[in-house]
Amino acid sequence: MKQRYIARFLLVGLVTMTSAGAALAVELAAGTVISKANIDQVKNDTFEGKTIASMLPEKMDMQIRKYGLTLKLRKSQPIALDPKMLEATHKYAGQVRYDAAKNEVSGYKAGLPFPNLSPTDPNYAAKLVWNVYYASPVGQVMDFRKFAFLLIDGDKGLERTQHWFFLRDFMKNRLTGSGVPVEGDGTEFTRTLLFATYPEDIRGIGTYTIRYDGPQVEDQWVYIKSFRRTRRLPGGAWMDPIGGTDQLNDDIEIWNARPSWYKSFKYLGKRWVLATVRGAKAWDESKKGTPAEFPLVDLTHAPYWNPLDEVEPREVYVVEAVPPPEHPYSRKVIYIDTQIPRILYGEAYDKKGDFWKWMAFSSRPLKGEDGVQTWVSNQGLVIDFKRMHATVFVSHPSWRTNTAVKASDVTLGKLEAAGQ
Repeated sequence: MKQRYIARFLLVGLVTMTSAGAALAVELAAGTVISKANIDQVKNDTFEGKTIASMLPEKMDMQIRKYGLTLKLRKSQPIALDPKMLEATHKYAGQVRYDAAKNEVSGYKAGLPFPNLSPTDPNYAAKLVWNVYYASPVGQVMDFRKFAFLLIDGDKGLERTQHWFFLRDFMKNRLTGSGVPVEGDGTEFTRTLLFATYPEDIRGIGTYTIRYDGPQVEDQWVYIKSFRRTRRLPGGAWMDPIGGTDQLNDDIEIWNARPSWYKSFKYLGKRWVLATVRGAKAWDESKKGTPAEFPLVDLTHAPYWNPLDEVEPREVYVVEAVPPPEHPYSRKVIYIDTQIPRILYGEAYDKKGDFWKWMAFSSRPLKGEDGVQTWVSNQGLVIDFKRMHATVFVSHPSWRTNTAVKASDVTLGKLEAAGQ
């Protein structure tokens, strides 16, 4: 009798606690701000049916608790690839061949190279990254002639603002124009110009890069301001830092390497995260010289680099990538949106396997000059937690995609002219 009474008491207590817990957990409203002050109170609450805790990767939770990161919720909206990308996928994906022994792809022309992937595929993780590499919907011409790098000390604040020029012409995945998906003879994948325009002491410093559509390393030249001449760089330059920033060439858009240059890939699963895919205006030149010039960066509170844009639930694939031994990182973890092949977050680890850098790139839709819907980075954050320093990349309202630029417009001569 006594045992039956105790069992009944425990059962009633369990039901009571469960009911109380259910009553305490609520569906949060759009506009709710998650911060250090309320993270423990809201982590079991839901937004669009998913708990806040389940949508916070460990490194984001850490930044909320230790570094003042705040997240303002907004309702999610579906995003999709442009119909021309889907048409190209249907037309050309059947011609793509994957060599598992070399982790290499051949026969690619346009669209998604691997549209019908299954987690049971032993090369699933690698193919997800190949989809990003070939078919990230940034357009066939990234005509970004002005963007900013904000160099930020976590204790002292904004150190320096730099202006840069970026122009990338894709020789494949050309969805409009002549109707031919490949420009040139098919041996090149991209040509890229990247150089500083401000301040004067770094104006003209930059690189010109030809990336081939094959396993060979890219050809890259750098402009040396003191000698007013260009010099060809060794093949490993894709792993080098960009100027004095916290960002490697390999970290452009979080991922900028041909996947076959990495040693291996591992699929870690699918999950939900809170991220920005419809970024607000990131640069307001009418407020030049004030913190409001860059309204999506919290330049007034330590550590001075936290993003301020709204976030929404996004489903992602999580992939771990192991680079070659000479790379500064021992591994890189990336979070790939499941609706379009774009990377939202990245984690980099040092040679000891310790967490080193956090990368967060927000996106925004941008209609190309040809009417094709593209998605470009709106603002990017690379935090070096070892030295408590960050580089924030900020897009400019003047950005355009799918302009009339051709490969002949992206040359070494253009880099040399920029430095004069």
